[in-house]
Amino acid sequence: MLQQTRIAAVIPYYEKFLRRFPDVESLARSQQRDVLRYWAGLGYYSRARNLHRAAREIRAHHNGVFPAGLEDALQLPGIGSYTAAAVLSIAYDAPHAVVDGNVARVIARLLAVRGDLRQSARWAGLQKASQAMLAEQGPGDWNQAAMELGETICTPKTPLCDECPVARWCEARKQGLVDVIPAPRKRQATVRQKLAAAVLVDPQRHTLLVRDQGRHDEVLFSRMWQFPAVQVREEAHAELAHHLKTDLQFAPPALDELKHAKHAVTFRDITLVPFLGRVSRLPDLPRSRRLPLAQLSRLAVSSATHKIARAALAALALNA
Repeated sequence: MLQQTRIAAVIPYYEKFLRRFPDVESLARSQQRDVLRYWAGLGYYSRARNLHRAAREIRAHHNGVFPAGLEDALQLPGIGSYTAAAVLSIAYDAPHAVVDGNVARVIARLLAVRGDLRQSARWAGLQKASQAMLAEQGPGDWNQAAMELGETICTPKTPLCDECPVARWCEARKQGLVDVIPAPRKRQATVRQKLAAAVLVDPQRHTLLVRDQGRHDEVLFSRMWQFPAVQVREEAHAELAHHLKTDLQFAPPALDELKHAKHAVTFRDITLVPFLGRVSRLPDLPRSRRLPLAQLSRLAVSSATHKIARAALAALALNA
């Protein structure tokens, strides 16, 4: 959960998730849709899918226990070198050094390593250096201390050098390079997108959700249930109506444009443009599902879908 997500944002999801799935067995027994529903809102849903698949493999091939060997751990879905080293060192005292962004920054400053730390050869060098420094006793404690040092003391900007327990060995401090190590990462230019979505509502306020519509499913809706939607350029109303008629093959109803919502995914700045369409009967579409609009949380849906639904519910409440 902490991969690319802040600790403060993770904690409530983590606690709720563990109440529902307290061990590997309960996670492995569950359906993927249930796992996704408890993950909904955290984003990067491939993490949840991999976690679920890994639990099933652990149950099937490792007697329900996370494997203690590095090669076996790396074979699990979603487990890379960082996660494997963290789990094995903390759970089994295995001598594997963890290198994440925080640890890399600590090592780079200790050794005065300049340049882009994510450059492959430089990153490999930092991993080698971290492994050489790893404590023989309590490697898990060492790894957690190194990560915490980077999180709280050896921060990217204005590090607290006077409070640092390893300041006396820090080459960057000795050479006056603390403010230039690490070098700033090149950020990908922001891509602005506009997505129009149709919230179709029948007299009972049931709505229609679909899945597997196109490329934006993976990025924005994470291949989960969503409202019919399409990326648009200028005429959102016309382009959405065309999508409903041409791609989904049903005659679009009158569409009322609702309040826009902002959404961000990595380097994408997305404007959500919801439209409310009242229909006497919801259309029959392949890979679709009907449910009360107010009960959307029964399904695993992305936060973008929730934002679109809130706009429609607000409009319906005003017109009630």
